[in-house]
Amino acid sequence: MQDSRRNFIKKTSLAAGAIAAAPMISYGKNSILGANDRVNFAVLGIRSRGNAHRDSIASCDNAHVKTICDVDDRYFPEFSSKVEEQFGKKPKWEKDFRRILEDKDIDVITIATPEHWHAPMALAALQAGKHVYVEKPCAHNPAEGEMLVEAQKKYGKLVQMGNQQRSSDHTMYIIKKIREGLIGDPYYAKAWYSNKRGPIGTGKEVPVPDYLDWELWQGPAPRRAYKDNVHPYNWHWFWDWGTGETLNNGTHEVDVCRWALGVDFPKAISADGGRYHYQDDWEFYDTLITNFDYGDKMISWEGKSCNAAKFYNRGRGSQIIGTEGSVIVDRDGFVHMGLGGEVIEEYKSGQENASMGLVGGGAMTDVHFSNLVDGIRTGAKLNSPIDDAYKSVQILLLSNIAWKTGETLELDPSNGHMLNRKHMKEFWGREYEKGWEPKV
Repeated sequence: MQDSRRNFIKKTSLAAGAIAAAPMISYGKNSILGANDRVNFAVLGIRSRGNAHRDSIASCDNAHVKTICDVDDRYFPEFSSKVEEQFGKKPKWEKDFRRILEDKDIDVITIATPEHWHAPMALAALQAGKHVYVEKPCAHNPAEGEMLVEAQKKYGKLVQMGNQQRSSDHTMYIIKKIREGLIGDPYYAKAWYSNKRGPIGTGKEVPVPDYLDWELWQGPAPRRAYKDNVHPYNWHWFWDWGTGETLNNGTHEVDVCRWALGVDFPKAISADGGRYHYQDDWEFYDTLITNFDYGDKMISWEGKSCNAAKFYNRGRGSQIIGTEGSVIVDRDGFVHMGLGGEVIEEYKSGQENASMGLVGGGAMTDVHFSNLVDGIRTGAKLNSPIDDAYKSVQILLLSNIAWKTGETLELDPSNGHMLNRKHMKEFWGREYEKGWEPKV
């Protein structure tokens, strides 16, 4: 089963021969250096995406899940049994991630927690001498993104962000072809995501369930009373803990657009949308259109959380438009079209890549983890190192700020900082619970 998951490229279309001929990064058994070369992982957050982390670690050669961590006791037994089944030994259980940092046998911390924890945990792991796999978004606010880049340079450990399409062979292939002139001069990229999420209702303050450590769950976030419509998933839609659909899902597609156009920070960002579909506790928009203005190029993001109508028969994807044609690319393949929309070349990966599910596992995530393991063992170049990956997160965090302020944000393209000093002071960072302030 695991061997079949590693065979990421299947020759199933016109593009298969070209992709097969392109130089690929070597993963898997070629990376084994010896019996003592095992890479030990600790998985933080063992619901939903944490399952994909476990499965992808199992797909790597000589890698092991030593410890698992969560603040919700309900998930330990099943997750632990899966680890034992896949790795041959039960993992150690921890509720407080800080205890894991003291374990010198742990090489890598993977973070699949609520988003307000991503950067603080990653920073603490780096300070403890651990490598990091951190889910997107890598930060809850722009200040945290810059702190992560600074910390990675300071402590010298590897940080890979979970935008796994960066490790997709067919995406790497088509982006390379775009950058080489396949569609002429690329100047516009559109990213989208459509889902059919229901309402979350109006939460009621209730006693904290006995299986949940609510104090530790909140961690660096300001303290709020526990309500019955937040945990385990709806925290995504609250400002204190989440970042909305834009970073929950848009990070993937906008990152592909930025990659294809070869751009970093725009000169201006505007965003329009609202919470239109339901009236409930959801604090973000359910519909949003953002424009990233690079002067001679442009990216747009369209997110629909509550209506699953598709574009180009895809619930999510990216379209890159150039002077001589266009390309649509998603997790399952790509289509190259001429100026009139005629199909020139089409490729389907034939692999399972969980495009719309909550777990989001599959072949791309396997290769993304293997790339990190190879980086640790052999110094292989990461496909999504934090000093590049954070830029996609920063511009989307700024998109949220543009929506919240109702203003077009004018930026310094050299670093993404807002030129409006009032907004910079108010929105660049966040309020932390006393004693939990992250630091480099």
